[in-house]
Amino acid sequence: MLDWAAAGMLIVLPALVLRASLSRGTPSAIDEALLRITAPLQAGVSWVVEGLGGMWSRYVALVDVESENRELREDNDRLRKELASMTRRAFDVEALEDLAVVKKRTPADTVGARVIGAPLSPQFRVLRLRIDRGDRDVQPGMPVIVGQGPVGRIDKVYGDYADVMLISDPSSKIEVVIPRTGGRGLLIGVGKPDSYTCKIEWLERNLKPEGKVAIGDEVVTSGLGASFPPGLVVGKVSKINGDDGMFQSVEVDPTVDVSRVRAVMVLLAPPPPPDPDAKQKKRSEPAFGGRPL
Repeated sequence: MLDWAAAGMLIVLPALVLRASLSRGTPSAIDEALLRITAPLQAGVSWVVEGLGGMWSRYVALVDVESENRELREDNDRLRKELASMTRRAFDVEALEDLAVVKKRTPADTVGARVIGAPLSPQFRVLRLRIDRGDRDVQPGMPVIVGQGPVGRIDKVYGDYADVMLISDPSSKIEVVIPRTGGRGLLIGVGKPDSYTCKIEWLERNLKPEGKVAIGDEVVTSGLGASFPPGLVVGKVSKINGDDGMFQSVEVDPTVDVSRVRAVMVLLAPPPPPDPDAKQKKRSEPAFGGRPL
C-alpha cells in the first residue's frame, strides 16, 4: 500500500509542478507553495545539467585539440625530416661541386669518395675520416684532398671502406714550403686532443731580414716526395717556437676544417712533373740535317 502511495506521489507531483509552472496570472496558494518548494530543486538540477553539459563540451573540445596537436606534431616531424634531407642534399651538392673543381685543376688520376664516418675524441675533435672506397679503388698511402687543401692519406683499407689519416696526426708527414720566404720543411701533425695544429720541423731559415718567417705566412705543399701536388694550401703559421741555427720550428693551423668535410678526392697516382721546356720556344731544326737554300 505504501509503494502505491509513493508511486502515486511521483506521478501526481510532477504534474502539479508542471501545471503550476504553466499557469498564468497570480498563482494559487497551492501553486505558490509548490513553486517555492521545487524552485531550489530545479535550480540544483539545472546547475548539475549545465555543469555536465559544460564538461562534455570541454571534453569534446579537448579531444579536438588533441587531434589537432597530433596532426601538428606529425606535420612538424615531417617538415623536420624534409629540412634535414634538403640540408644533406645541399651539403652533397656543395661537396660535389668542390670535387669537380678539384678534379679539373689536379693533373693526376683521381677518384671521388663520400665521407661516411668521422670518429671523435672526448674533446669533439675528428680523429680520422672513413670513406666509401675500398680495396678495389684505393691503397694505403694515397693522398686525400679537397678544394681547400690536403686532408691526409689513406691509412687502412678494408672491404668497401677505407680510413683517412689526417695531416694533424703525429704519423703524418708532408713536404711543405713557405712561398714568401722560400723556406722548406716537413709538416708533422702535433696530435693535440682539442685542435688540428701541425708543426714544421727542419724549416730552412733564410738569413735575410725579409726572409724571416712571420705569423700568418701561408704554407703550401712543395710537391716533393711524389705525393701531394705542389701549391696546395696547407694552412698558415700560427706560432713561432724558435730557431736552432739554420732551422726554425713553427706551428701551423690547417686550412681544411675536417669536421665539415663531406666528400674528398683520392689521388690514385702522383701528378706528372712539370715540363721544364713547356714555356720555351723551340727553334725549328733543319730537315734531314741540311738547311734549305
